[in-house]
Amino acid sequence: MGRETKKGTKGPNSKYITRTKAIRKLQISLNDFRRLCILKGIVPREPPSRKKANHGNSAPTSFYHVKDIAFLAHEPIIQKLREHKIFLRRMSRAMGKQEWGRAKALEENRPTYKLDHIVKERYPTFIDAVRDLDDAICCVVLGASLSQHRRIPKADLEDCARLSAEWQLYVTHTRALRKTFLSIKGIYYQAEVMGETVTWVAPYQFMQKIPMDVDFRVMRSFLEFYKTLLGFVFYKLYTDAGLVYPPPLDLKKDAMGGGVDAYRLQPVGGPSSSMDVDATAGGDKKKKKVDLGDGKVLTSKQVQKTIASMEVGGEDEEEGGEEEEVVQGNAKDVAEPRAIAKAVPTTAASGPLDDDALPSTEEFIPQPSKTSTTDPSTGNLITLHALANLPTSTSKSTKIFEPYVLFISRESPRHVLEFVVKSFGGVVGWPATCGSGSPIENEDDERVTHVIIDRPLTDPMSEVDKERRRRKKYVQPQWVVDCVNAGRVLLEDAYAQGKTLPPHLSPFNAEGEGAYDPLAPVPGMEKALAELDAEMEDEEDEDEEEEDEEEGSDVDVPMAPPQPEEKSKKRHRRGKKAAATAALQVSNPTDTDAIRKAELEAERLGIEPAEFDKVLEKAAKQGAADQGEESEGEEGGAVVETAGGGASEENMAKMLLSSKKRKLFNLMKRTNARKEAEKVRLQQKKIEIAKQKKRTGVRGDVVS
Repeated sequence: MGRETKKGTKGPNSKYITRTKAIRKLQISLNDFRRLCILKGIVPREPPSRKKANHGNSAPTSFYHVKDIAFLAHEPIIQKLREHKIFLRRMSRAMGKQEWGRAKALEENRPTYKLDHIVKERYPTFIDAVRDLDDAICCVVLGASLSQHRRIPKADLEDCARLSAEWQLYVTHTRALRKTFLSIKGIYYQAEVMGETVTWVAPYQFMQKIPMDVDFRVMRSFLEFYKTLLGFVFYKLYTDAGLVYPPPLDLKKDAMGGGVDAYRLQPVGGPSSSMDVDATAGGDKKKKKVDLGDGKVLTSKQVQKTIASMEVGGEDEEEGGEEEEVVQGNAKDVAEPRAIAKAVPTTAASGPLDDDALPSTEEFIPQPSKTSTTDPSTGNLITLHALANLPTSTSKSTKIFEPYVLFISRESPRHVLEFVVKSFGGVVGWPATCGSGSPIENEDDERVTHVIIDRPLTDPMSEVDKERRRRKKYVQPQWVVDCVNAGRVLLEDAYAQGKTLPPHLSPFNAEGEGAYDPLAPVPGMEKALAELDAEMEDEEDEDEEEEDEEEGSDVDVPMAPPQPEEKSKKRHRRGKKAAATAALQVSNPTDTDAIRKAELEAERLGIEPAEFDKVLEKAAKQGAADQGEESEGEEGGAVVETAGGGASEENMAKMLLSSKKRKLFNLMKRTNARKEAEKVRLQQKKIEIAKQKKRTGVRGDVVS
């Protein structure tokens, strides 16, 4: 007889463990456990039966998979966390005993750890890391907009601002931005990087209120991991684009409010910048010098100048065979830098050798064919190298603002508009009061084509302002965003200064196909407006008759009998309305009974047959068009019903499904029905708005 199995040791529920047991097994605190789960990407799991997994206890708790906890137990960071706890205890004891020397030594040997191995572990390939950039970019952009607070270290805020600026620089340089939307919560952006879409939201440039009910220790754990992840990703993206990472920072521009413009994109292997660069280690950098003997000293700056001069005259030296030394330094130190520079392998045009300068092994080498008499070199063959260098096709143009120069007024959000316009090839300027680095500091510049302004018109307008508006367009900030989402430059009249802006629609269609589209035509709109026209004409005729009766009752003068022509006109107008009313009641043009009833009704009202046929034909065409639109909309989700057995076949098919799949199928049907009901509700709302505008005499497109 086998050994009796203990209850709860086998089965699917035995693979889960509560959070309390996991902490006890790892021998760490709750805060360290949370931090470790965030860094490693471990999330709670849902067991098949919470009561069985918790040994009969139905109290709410979090469960983790046993293999996840075993995976955490082998993490080297756990030992670093324990060492950090020991360090804090020793530091507290030294500070309490006023042993300042011991405290200084402990601070210098503070235990640290790196997250590089975790990033490589969670993202085996680079595309996996790009797909997970959404949350990282959102967290970094949010941190860049926060003000300094005692609960948020200053170093974290500076790192967030730097990473946010580096991301905007890359998106602007590669023209990767695709969509943007101005919402109440913030500004939504979507970029395409390495074939993957990255969506993030940025807050507006206002003073952010720090909430007190947020656990910033959890937020800092996420930020700690995201900073390491973005460092890996940005280095790869910048390197692939041929740029130096990190980009150098101009401290003067940064101090004068340059923002993103304080960073400069520098190509790999290009000349170094002469501006003040923010040193990562802090302090002043000393120039590297080499002692050549005889009292001569060679600096790195002289070597760089010599290499730059050789790049300019390299081709002439190879063709003519004569060396022409052009050095921007001292003439007496020319020979030594030249000798050292020749020792460095260079190319004729690009300086030191890099991967791009090496001969490509993927280039196609034409070989003579044994069967064909034609020259193989004339064939237009596509190689792997050519495929790699093909331009990526995008659905929307990324050069819509290239011919224009936009000037941002002081009340408009400069950082948002500058980022969007530069991502689509435009040139942006702003006043000097909004920060340094603007190529255009005055809106009266002749190069300016558009002025983005967000303040009301002055009344009366001066002659100077009128002359400005004749030479350039004054638009509101929404015009820039709508142009980006439309993929083309829209007309500026609807976005002119002081005008009521058109509806700002979101370009993110999260509902998918079959959802409500505000720009699509609504089925039944023309029919509803035709009915409204008929009602309005009837109301006008009734009002005219009432006015005539009132005028006749006020004046005792006997009225002249109506002329036969007036009687015929009124009869014709009423007959036309009655014909329209009768014809619109025919919902199906092939229904002979309904058509016969409508004809009898028209004959009773004294309508001419020709007039009735015209209105009936028009109503039939409109009904056919509406029916076609409805059939197209229901094509994807409709169930084809055969004669006499559609519902029964569906029920029989559902009976063959398992219980789980049947519930999923019913859930899908309820979801689709709810979406369709919401779509119908919005369409009806749009029709009512159109009717209301027509009654009040307001013309224009209706967008709900």
